[in-house]
Amino acid sequence: MYLFSQGIPDLPHRRVSKEGPLKAAVIGAGAFGRHHASKYRGLEGVQLAAIADANPEVRRTALATHGVAAVANWRELLGSVDLVSICTPAVTHSAIVRAFLNSGAHVLVEKPIATSLEEADALIALAEETGRVLTVGHQERFVFARTGLLDFPDAPKEVSCWRQGPWTGRGADVSAVLDLMIHDLDLMHQMIPGQVVDVEADGRTEMGRLADAVDATIRFANGSVARLETSRIAATRRRGMRAVYHDGVVEIDFLTRKMRNTTRRTLNPLELGDPLGESVAAFVKAVQNGSPALVRPQEARLALETALLIDEAAECVGDIPRQMRYAAYA
Repeated sequence: MYLFSQGIPDLPHRRVSKEGPLKAAVIGAGAFGRHHASKYRGLEGVQLAAIADANPEVRRTALATHGVAAVANWRELLGSVDLVSICTPAVTHSAIVRAFLNSGAHVLVEKPIATSLEEADALIALAEETGRVLTVGHQERFVFARTGLLDFPDAPKEVSCWRQGPWTGRGADVSAVLDLMIHDLDLMHQMIPGQVVDVEADGRTEMGRLADAVDATIRFANGSVARLETSRIAATRRRGMRAVYHDGVVEIDFLTRKMRNTTRRTLNPLELGDPLGESVAAFVKAVQNGSPALVRPQEARLALETALLIDEAAECVGDIPRQMRYAAYA
């Protein structure tokens, strides 16, 4: 376990009150966390109760925007909220998820679920032990589900995904695989069931010690092949997918929102909608009435497992001590 997760006590479990609105909190109110906060404010039966962020300017903005308590240390919220979105750097996910599950809260954690399989397994076991909802922010699953692409009974023979864009500085605590490609890995596993039998990958680093661009080829036991390209240092943005089936091809350009389907299968038009809003709403619904979350933590673990295989194949693992890079969230 990493240094910043040490010293966090296992807290007694707390039953969520069924009276009044569910109290929600957002941990990490940066570029993405502030959107989570807005989604909670628009949901019936939920009260955005607090925001935690180590950056004082972010706290001031959150207080002015949402008018709720904004604290520097997320530990101050343990035991006082019913559900929480965790939008902190990936290397901090395990420690914070564990603490909130132990405090009795339900948890929506942004991808990836953790940065090691040992951490992911421990969180999944803890969620089951405490009876709390644990789901992961693979929001693009909602977009794909609306098209009907995930309902096909057979797996594609080949899948190609590309996700590229300029450097922003976000997500640099992990490689581009865990930062960006993880989305496509989740979708890939939804389309192609079965075991991964081989992984080849090449990585390139420019902005730090972790790979900023990675190309990977993944082979499955059923014969399907997936080829994924990811870059956070590209000159221009590209985001698309191509799936080859026995009866034709499905191509999607997510930037132009155009879809081409030469198969005999019926697909709905691509509608991006509000995947984050749907993700948060589905999380709240699961908490309120026990309906299953769209993204189960075991599925997020599967995407993480393949991501780590790609990192290893591309030699993407850096040597900067993780606890030194994001100690503000300790």
